[in-house]
Amino acid sequence: MLANATVTAMVGTMRPEAAKAFYGDTLGLTLQGEDGFAAVFAGKNARIRVSRVPAVTPAAYAVLAFNVDNIDQAVDALVAKGVTMARYPIFVQDARGIWTAPDGTKVAWFHDPDLNLLSLVQYA
Repeated sequence: MLANATVTAMVGTMRPEAAKAFYGDTLGLTLQGEDGFAAVFAGKNARIRVSRVPAVTPAAYAVLAFNVDNIDQAVDALVAKGVTMARYPIFVQDARGIWTAPDGTKVAWFHDPDLNLLSLVQYA
């Protein structure tokens, strides 16, 4: 029934101006529109609606994943813009904060201004 529907991912923010700068300027997503409730950004094949909410309870897992061709370059570009990669003691991560899964897939995690956990993924 929804196989042909366009998907829009949603994250909450208590800091709409910081979130707008992060998703637009830092991540380089295209702002498609905004109103008093949310800002909508477009990536290659999906939209992200960053909604104003009274409180954000960050999930313990990544809520968005950005699939990239070269995770080293993507991490370096984000770090150059002030993003800090998250580190987890349960994973062996390299100097950039990249974990390599047993199948060769590489993952790095980082937070938005509201501590929503996001990830970069380079599939094997």
